[in-house]
Amino acid sequence: MPSLPYPLPSAEALIADGSTVGIRQIGSSDRAAVLDLHANRMSAESRRLRFFGASRRAPELAAERLCGQDRPGLLGLGAWSGDELVGEADSEVLDDPATAELALAVADEWQHRGVATLLLEHLVHAARARGVRVFEADTLAGNRAVHRVFADLGLPVHRRLEQGEIRVRVPLDENDEHYREAVDERGRHADVASLGPLLRPAAVAVVGASRRPGSVGQTVLRKIRQGGFAGSVWAVNPSAGEVAGEPAFPSVSALPAVPDLAVLALPAAAVAGVAEECGRAGVRALVVLTSGLGPDDAVRLMRACRRYSMRMVGPNSLGIAQTDPAVRLDAEFGGAFPLPGTAGVAVQSGGVGIALLKRLAWLGIGVSGFVSLGDKYDVSGNDLLQWWEEDGRTDLALLHLESFGSPRAFARTARRVTRKLPVLTVDAGRSPAGRRGAASHTAAAATPTVTREALFRQAGITAARSIDELVGTAALLHAQPLPAPRGAVAVVSNAGGVGILAADACTDAGLVLPELAPGLVESLPDGASARNPVDTTAAVGPAEMARCLKALERDRAVDALLVCLVPTALATTGDRDPVRALLDGPARHGVPDVAVLLDQQVPVRYLTCADGGLLPAYSDTVAAARALVHARDRARWLAEPFAAEADVPGCDPDAARSMVGAHLAAHPDGGWLYPVATADLLDCYGLPLITSVWAPDEGTAAAAAEGLRGLGHRGEVAMKAYWPGQVHKSAAGAVRTGLATDTDARTAFRRFGEQFGGRLSGAVVQPMAAPGVELLVGVVQDRVFGPLVVLGMGGTAADVLADRSARLAPLTEHDLTTMVTELRGAPLLSGPSGEPPVDLAAVRDVLARVSRLAADLPQLAEADLNPLIARPDGAVRVDARVRLEPRPSFDPYLRRLRRPAAAREG
Repeated sequence: MPSLPYPLPSAEALIADGSTVGIRQIGSSDRAAVLDLHANRMSAESRRLRFFGASRRAPELAAERLCGQDRPGLLGLGAWSGDELVGEADSEVLDDPATAELALAVADEWQHRGVATLLLEHLVHAARARGVRVFEADTLAGNRAVHRVFADLGLPVHRRLEQGEIRVRVPLDENDEHYREAVDERGRHADVASLGPLLRPAAVAVVGASRRPGSVGQTVLRKIRQGGFAGSVWAVNPSAGEVAGEPAFPSVSALPAVPDLAVLALPAAAVAGVAEECGRAGVRALVVLTSGLGPDDAVRLMRACRRYSMRMVGPNSLGIAQTDPAVRLDAEFGGAFPLPGTAGVAVQSGGVGIALLKRLAWLGIGVSGFVSLGDKYDVSGNDLLQWWEEDGRTDLALLHLESFGSPRAFARTARRVTRKLPVLTVDAGRSPAGRRGAASHTAAAATPTVTREALFRQAGITAARSIDELVGTAALLHAQPLPAPRGAVAVVSNAGGVGILAADACTDAGLVLPELAPGLVESLPDGASARNPVDTTAAVGPAEMARCLKALERDRAVDALLVCLVPTALATTGDRDPVRALLDGPARHGVPDVAVLLDQQVPVRYLTCADGGLLPAYSDTVAAARALVHARDRARWLAEPFAAEADVPGCDPDAARSMVGAHLAAHPDGGWLYPVATADLLDCYGLPLITSVWAPDEGTAAAAAEGLRGLGHRGEVAMKAYWPGQVHKSAAGAVRTGLATDTDARTAFRRFGEQFGGRLSGAVVQPMAAPGVELLVGVVQDRVFGPLVVLGMGGTAADVLADRSARLAPLTEHDLTTMVTELRGAPLLSGPSGEPPVDLAAVRDVLARVSRLAADLPQLAEADLNPLIARPDGAVRVDARVRLEPRPSFDPYLRRLRRPAAAREG
């Protein structure tokens, strides 16, 4: 088998029925397995369809071809279940280096389970990395199964009948959106299928259930029984005949039937061995409550889960609970059985989970399911979002995630799920201590907070700053309609000072307070103010308050009502309490209604209205305003049309990859590109710099200045000193501008030599660009989140201004627009003081091209285009810096189960 430019990594992935298979390159040591697959695990009919005949030597020839002497153009991948090869797919480049012949073989008992399709997806990824752009295959007309595989793959398929055989041609377009959607859809179905034994088990075993009252295992066993679990539950304890009145069995293999789910409450050293026993017995899911696993035990545990197709929650989990009446599983040791309802809850921290469940229960918001993810070796928030999307019960998702194992997969899932139900999370870890000692302006901007915020914004996730804010926002979204995307709020209070506080809170949150329609004063007591915020005075009664609220609800300028009430002697006398105006009417109107009751002792609660509906009441104006702005942001997200990835014509990714490969071959550790190489790489993506000439000496610099002066603003040129590793030229005093004569140019170069000595490699000479608005466009590759594209106000003050907008690549057409409008300096681009606006289309084009550059080249560690001078006649790229690092190609759409750092081998 030929070697690849870099090692082809092995991976585990889910197939259609939720089972796990391993995908890895076939090598010479796999000869016996390949022969066994073709000779013993495929029927005579399957071999006929694969080899176009019944030759007895076909299996041996296949094994020799795949595992014998190196064939330079051959690449074979195998699908493994444990030590068993269950399928293989191979491609071989023959004459045309861009075209490869394709072949597939799957064991009979594994057919129609998605093995062939999964193998093809991984082979497509590997072939693209080798420069293959087309697969071709000869098939028999009667081989319906393989034709179905091709048809369902998601790539275009061209067929041609030739002498009873069908020649199939499959172009491997890297940017085929239909293929990506098909891969995602297959992954979603496989993921949901794999979670069934975990979240809808028919039988559960608690392994490690102790006779000691109050122990974790016994507590979980009792709660499963007391919770009314609909299936069978067994205790496993080799030292006890019974636990808590239940018969105990010495081992999982001794149980009367195979459980779908095993809950492990064991010493850390015993977990991996018991997990292997569970896998051999046929268990399909684990919840590991144990904490403190060492590295070797973590590796063994994960290896068992993958080998035996078990999904796992934990370790260090509080447990799980499912309130579906058909399941009623309470396998956790945190507290009371969660109130049944429609909110899906997933947390990494057990303590946060207990607190969150208690607050939701106090509010009356029930949960459809609760999962304490713990150390999150396997099952993650991404898995649960896909489950809740399909379970038919969940209409609100609440997440507390401290880390993201596969943020790009999470973002794609969340972007789809948030169209159907609100997804709320707590944005934990916003400390500026996460800021890196960065080498470029873009890297300095790409803090962990900025990256997470970009992820949440693009996926439509509502990110709260605290558990209180999360619960307060959930209370509003659970009970009230969304406001219009405009987010115009009318504030009503019976005390002027409170109304002003509420108005300030709304403004600080980013909401607007509109002018109100005339005529409102007719429904108010004497002395009331009908301006926004509306002051009804303390004398207002429920009837007058109700008329006021109805008038505001009919006002087309109002998208939401914030009603602030304080107890007064007048208000609490007899029937004069204005709160009755809220209680006696319906809970839901055309706009969301939110109350603030300053004498309330809890952060948020529900008021039950006359129609039985719920009205959220907060104890603080800031909390109410934050909930409203989150609802406004969700309304805006839903109002946005689906935006496709930005189209970027005229790019040459193959040439760019060739350049990157050549540079890293010469510089294995990577580093900053020289100016000429930087310009060449940017040219591949239609990002040419302003005309530049490299000058290694004074004479060349003077000649370049003479030749370029006619192109420069006012007939002047600029000169920039360069040496390897240089980043911030201006800060180092390495820039000279306004050079108008030959003497100026020679003097500038000579002074660079005096200033920088032996470090100086040369200088770049450019014509002076005409003035405009200086911007920064850059990208930084985050090893977890992927490429983050940054737009900001640029120039030498870029870091001081810190006016930036960021998105994860690839950017959509909508991202290109909103990134510009989000800048505080956006008015400068629109032409202040009667000046013409800059060419925003040119700015958006630069953003799109930088996004595509970063998405195509994972080796692009960071890049700065600073300044990008935006003018009415276009956008001029004056300077750029690019840093490369050796990294393998990464396809975020390739299906594979993630490997947590704590459980990685080696």
